Amino acid sequence: MLELRHLRTLAALAELGSVSASASRLHLTQSAVSHQLRALESHYGVALLERKTTPLRLTSAGQRLFELSVSVLPQVQAAERELAQAIGRRGGSLRIVIECHTCFDWLMPIMDVFRSHWPEVELDLVSGFHSDPVKLIANAQADLAIVAEKTSRRGMVYQPLFCFEILAVMAPGHPLARRRRLRPCDFSGQTLITYPVPEERIDLIRHVLNPAGIRVERRTAELTIAILQLVASRRGLAALPNWGLKNYLEHDYVVARPIGGKGLWSNLYAVTTRAAGELPYVRDFIETTRNSCFATLGGIQPIS
Repeated sequence: MLELRHLRTLAALAELGSVSASASRLHLTQSAVSHQLRALESHYGVALLERKTTPLRLTSAGQRLFELSVSVLPQVQAAERELAQAIGRRGGSLRIVIECHTCFDWLMPIMDVFRSHWPEVELDLVSGFHSDPVKLIANAQADLAIVAEKTSRRGMVYQPLFCFEILAVMAPGHPLARRRRLRPCDFSGQTLITYPVPEERIDLIRHVLNPAGIRVERRTAELTIAILQLVASRRGLAALPNWGLKNYLEHDYVVARPIGGKGLWSNLYAVTTRAAGELPYVRDFIETTRNSCFATLGGIQPIS
């Protein structure tokens, strides 16, 4: 018999192309995912996956069930939301703290959608720059954090949102704009324009420049648009998420290039306590965030 859990598994497999990654996304063991697939294939008498491919691909039968999941699962999410509200689970508090400052660009529209779904939930952003957003959850100062690092924190649950590429950004006509991609040595002697956060929170410095023994001068600005204005006026280079640059690149305001041979990639997770993660409106917020980002942000990928 086809169940919702099967549709969720097929949706994860279609998105991630891996049994292990899908099991992690669904909080199941790999054997549980494989068992679900075997049970479905036995029930229908047809293969759902092409298992000799990397990443895994759905067969035509698997694709048909995946299309069903695309139609059904959003309806289930909406129905569960309405039922939770109907039995009195309408109110609560959702205080969000953000580590990635460019997340404001896509988070605000999602918050507006969430408010229309859960008008009685008190939704708020925790202001300021925080070196340890998850600590605010532990201290009951926030309910959900959006962070780039998945660390071992007792009592905390990390839900994957998406993976994105960080690009080097420079003014049109900058000498480095002639390169197809930038190497660590290309940043030598350049000024790096960043948000006012510690160096250990800047991926370019942590993962690219420090290992290469390269030190750069830093200049900071709190707003993304201010960083881009400084870059456009040739005050230095920046390293920003690909999904935050689309409009500026289309209007030739700045130029962006990949960093390193395989690019510089970062992840985003939603973090809550285990108890908070079970609240209907928190689950709905995370699912809405993930679905909205994949529908509207270019250049992002599932976290494998």
